[in-house]
This record gives sequence, C-alpha cells and structure tokens, in this order.
Amino acid sequence: MPIDIPDTPPAVLCFAAGDATAGGGLAADVLTLASMGCHPLPVQTAALLRDTRNVDEVWPTEAEVVVSQARAVLEDIPVAAFKLGFCGSVDNVLAIAEILSDYPEVPLVVEPALYAAGDLGEVGDELAAVLAELILPQTTLLVAGAHELCRLAGVADAADMDEGDEGAPDAAPGCDEALSRLLDRGAEYILFTRGGEHGPQVVNSLIGHEGVVRTDAWPRLPGRFLGAGATLAAAAAAALAHGMALPEAVREAQEFTQQALRHAYRPGMGRALPDRFFWARGKGGDDV
Repeated sequence: MPIDIPDTPPAVLCFAAGDATAGGGLAADVLTLASMGCHPLPVQTAALLRDTRNVDEVWPTEAEVVVSQARAVLEDIPVAAFKLGFCGSVDNVLAIAEILSDYPEVPLVVEPALYAAGDLGEVGDELAAVLAELILPQTTLLVAGAHELCRLAGVADAADMDEGDEGAPDAAPGCDEALSRLLDRGAEYILFTRGGEHGPQVVNSLIGHEGVVRTDAWPRLPGRFLGAGATLAAAAAAALAHGMALPEAVREAQEFTQQALRHAYRPGMGRALPDRFFWARGKGGDDV
C-alpha cells in the first residue's frame, strides 16, 4: 500500500533573542507558531539575562553566527513568512537586512522588541535608527505600541519606556507623525497596539498608506503580561504563512493573542505569561 505523506506545515523563520523564561523572544515565537500549525525555524540573535520581571543584561550573537544559522536553513527549507524580533546589535540588523532582501516575495512581520535595547545605551538608539532605515522598507507588517513607533521614527524620547507595549504608560505625543514617517520609510502596514494605555478596552488599529484599514477592540484584561507583543506578531506571521490576506491575518492574530492572555498563568514572581496552548488544555474550548 502507498504510504500517506502528511502535508508539510508552512515554515516561518524567526529572528529573535533567546529568553530563558519562554515569555518572549524565540521561545514565544516557537510556541505561538507551533500552536498555529506552522513549523518554526528559530535563529538566535542574542541571549537575554532576564526573569519574569526585568531584563538585566543582553549578549548579542555575532553577526556571522546569525547569518550562518539563517542561510543554512533557508538553503534547505522553503519559508512562507519571516518574523523579526530583537536583533541584538547593529551588525545583526545589517546582516539580517541583507538576508531578507533575497526574499522580497516572502511576508515579513516585525516586532522590534526595543525594550531589550534599553541596556545598550547609544547603541540601542543606533539599532532603532538602522532598523527604520534598512528593515522597514522590507516590512509587510510592523507591530508596535506608541513608544516603539516614536523611537523608530525619531520623533519622541522613548528612553524611559517599560517592557515594550505590554506595560507602557499612555500613548506618547507624536504618534500620528511617527506613523506617517514609518509608512514613508516603506512599511506596508502598521498594527498600532494600545495595550499599555488605560480604559476598559484595548483598541488596536491596522494602518496602511490608504489610512486605517481596520480597528479592533478587546476587553482590557487585568494584570501585566510578558510576551504579548511577541505572541501577537508571531501569530500574524503564522496566519500570513497559511495564506490569509493581511487584514484577516491581523484579526486572527489578535483573537489568538486575546485568548492566550485570557488564559495566562504566572509561574514566577513577575509578569504573567500567555498560554499559547490554551486550546489544548480544555480551557473553555474557545475557537480562534
């Protein structure tokens, strides 16, 4: 009898830092992509010394190692999407931008994770500037909150930002100008996330060159979370890898993230972690 060969899940190559809490970084990408039926290809750009409360130190991976990791799998496995998180260093941004330029037809989702650049001082500012210059022109979807948008666009001082869009204060002034600048830099779409603001709802907006494409509102959940932005961006990359149109992929990613956060657990003394396998643990049978 012939042997049935199962369908191969779409592969998503993710560049991100190693995070031993598995709250953010590569572990978050792997968990989210696997949960959404993709095969993750994780390329480590840095190692984070962190717990569920804070990032204490960053050790960037050498650019040559990043390139070798990525080229090895790209020459072997076709990819359906890229997901970019924290790059670790300016040299890594330069190397990754060159790699991505060889695959212009593959969608790229970027979640800058600039909170990890806080320990890099002026290098972190340079990293944000090079991201904006070299990565944004290749970006299909940028996922970011107010402070990261302003920092990438260079329109506001975001040096005091907290853990990305997961616990930042109200939206910084200049967001409209930042959005306009980043779209002019070449980002195709921006998902402007409002998780760090106040109010009974989280209202996220998908914005393109034609204006607001869609707006989605979600009940604001109590507590603070580690890895919400990484989960959202990886889920969007997964949906795009499955062939969904971008507006629908963004909606699907938000639904997945909302469920993961609603079922979040707190294994340590800091923030709660999204449960990316909520559907597998019999927690209400929510459909995504």
